[in-house]
Amino acid sequence: MPSDERRGPDVHELFLLWAARRTGILEALLSTAGTPAEVAAATDVAEPSAERVVRALARIGFLERVGDEYEPTNRALGLLAKRDVRSIGSIPHELDRLDDLVDLPETLETGVAPERRGDRGANALGAHYATDETTVRACVTVATRVAPDAGSVVDLSGGSGVYAREFAARGHDATLVTSPATAERLGRVHGDRVRLHADAPATLDSGFDVAFLGDALSAMDPAEARVACSVAADLLGGDGAVVATDVFADGDGDALAAVTAEVRGLAAGHGGAHAPEAVRDWLIDAGLADVRVAAIPGTDRSAAVGIAD
Repeated sequence: MPSDERRGPDVHELFLLWAARRTGILEALLSTAGTPAEVAAATDVAEPSAERVVRALARIGFLERVGDEYEPTNRALGLLAKRDVRSIGSIPHELDRLDDLVDLPETLETGVAPERRGDRGANALGAHYATDETTVRACVTVATRVAPDAGSVVDLSGGSGVYAREFAARGHDATLVTSPATAERLGRVHGDRVRLHADAPATLDSGFDVAFLGDALSAMDPAEARVACSVAADLLGGDGAVVATDVFADGDGDALAAVTAEVRGLAAGHGGAHAPEAVRDWLIDAGLADVRVAAIPGTDRSAAVGIAD
C-alpha cells in the first residue's frame, strides 16, 4: 500500500527519492518515461534496477500504475512543479539537504560548499511554507504575548511568509521583507493580507511594534545574525520588541534540533545553531533591554526577546 501522505518519508524513502533524482530516474519519470525500460533507456541505470526503483516509488505513493505505464501522483507534484510555492512541500528541500550532507566531508576539507544550481530557492520556499502549523502558531503566540498591544509587525528574512500570514490572521498589520526574486515567486500567495517589501529593510520607516525574526538567525553566520538583530532593533517604535524564534544551541531548547541545525549549517557552508548567550549579546548590543531567551513549549524552537529601551 502507498505510504500515508500525511507523514513525511522516512530516511530510506528519502534516499530512494534522492538516488532517483541523482541518477536522472525522477526526471525521466516526470517527463517522458512511463516504463522501467524507458527509464533505463533515458539513464545509465540498468533495466532490472530501474524496475525495482519504479516499483518502490509506486509503493510509497509517488507513482501509480495506469495500464502498462506509470504516472506521477499528486504526491509527486512538488518534484515536478515549482511555480506555486504552496504545492512544492518539504520533500524537494530535504533532497537538496541530502545533496549537501553527502558532500559534507568535502565541504569540511575545503571550507566551501559545492556550487548549487537549479530549483533550490523554490524548494526552500516550499519547505518553509510547509512549516508545521503548530510551530508557526506557537512562535507567533510568543510574540503577541511579549507585545499584547502591537498593531504592526515587520517579518524580516521571513522566507515564504507563513509567520507574517499568521500575524495578519490575528489582526496585525504585517509586512514581509523579502528579495525581489522571492516576492515574484510568492506573487499573490498571501493576497492583500501581507504587505511585501521587496527591498532592503533600511528603506522602511521605523515605528513597528514588533520586529520578528522567524527561523532567520540559524540561516546566517554570526556576523550576519548580529547585523540582523541590529536592523530589527532600528525598525522598532518607542516600546517595540524584537522577537527571534529559532533553534539555538544548548540552553533550554531541543538538543537534537540544535545538532541538526548545526550539521545543516556545516553542510550548507553557512548558518547553524547559535548559542543563546551570543544571541543575547547581539540584542543587547543593538540597544535592547530586558533581553531573555526561553524555550517555546511544544516546539523545538526557543524565543529570544528584547525590548526597545
